[in-house]
Amino acid sequence: MAKNISILGSTGSIGTQTLDIVSQNPDDLNVVAMSCGSNLDLFESQIRKYEPTLVSVGTEELAKDLKTRLSDITIDIHYGMEGLIAVATAEQADTVVTAVVGMVGVQPTIAAINAGKDIALANKETLVTAGHIIMPLAKEKGVSILPVDSEHSAIFQSLNGERHNKISKILLTASGGPFRGRTLDDLENVTLEDALKHPNWSMGAKITIDSATMINKGLEVMEAKWLFGVNLNQVEVVVHPQSILHSAVEFMDGAVIGQMGTPDMRLPILYALFYPNRKTLYSEPLDLFKVGTLTFERPDMETFYGLALAYDAMDAGGNVPTVFNAANERAVAKFLKNKIKFLEIPEIVSEAMINVDFIQNPTIEQVLETEQMTYDYIESRW
Repeated sequence: MAKNISILGSTGSIGTQTLDIVSQNPDDLNVVAMSCGSNLDLFESQIRKYEPTLVSVGTEELAKDLKTRLSDITIDIHYGMEGLIAVATAEQADTVVTAVVGMVGVQPTIAAINAGKDIALANKETLVTAGHIIMPLAKEKGVSILPVDSEHSAIFQSLNGERHNKISKILLTASGGPFRGRTLDDLENVTLEDALKHPNWSMGAKITIDSATMINKGLEVMEAKWLFGVNLNQVEVVVHPQSILHSAVEFMDGAVIGQMGTPDMRLPILYALFYPNRKTLYSEPLDLFKVGTLTFERPDMETFYGLALAYDAMDAGGNVPTVFNAANERAVAKFLKNKIKFLEIPEIVSEAMINVDFIQNPTIEQVLETEQMTYDYIESRW
């Protein structure tokens, strides 16, 4: 019997690669609902190909446009946050792929968990800002949180059959991004075009910039803490420029188990959708002879101090990770519009962490309020 899936963010990088997996496995996967922000041309073609019964777009205006475009077929069209929640809780869905970027994924993910859906999680901001709520809720509802990020999928795979053994540390690998080896002086005048040239991975613009600042790795550190129930000091970032070892786990006896593969996001997506079984991925397999050499370095947390700020935010706890995340979202948005310099991104994050009011154990409402307070603070300064 085919597994029914809903996709939050079907037109983005993870969403389109998820649909590629569906196309490769038509007898095993069926799309029942999906959402997009504003890319109606691509979304319309996806709807016609994969035939979901429920869809959602960003705004009411876009929903009206989509309804006109799809006037020849019967389909349930929603919009906004209500629409995302409708997609996440679609009755037929077994698994929800959360492929949206940013805190917009928090509320639909909670709704999906409450509806008993397993979560294929690509939206790291969900755990960064609300891990203290999400993980206990998933346990209470008996649903699985299956990581889609390549690093967290690698850790998840490395822990198979080892859950009863004590973890010494998680080795979270990072490519180092396009500016690995640069100094702060070197980064003073880098351009948007420079920052969007990731050496290994094909990702959306926001995540690519996050990789360039290494703030993305900081978000992944926070996500790893929640996903695998470890202390912050047990998550160690290792720069691995080849992006072949996707991450590893060191156990108390000193054994290190890791997962290797080509830099292809479809591998962790496929694993999450078919877990605990493995399916064939129709792509070029890893050729270790061709790779030749694997190297590892310590991260430069002085130049890429956004990574250090992530550890500080998680150590502070409360709503500070939300401030960290929201400040980065707004700063990256400004950089993508050429309104600020590259090095102002971590500067803005640092200032927001200092100046936005602290809340010790935030509710979801307070998490969302913190997001808005952070945006307001940044707009008042930059």
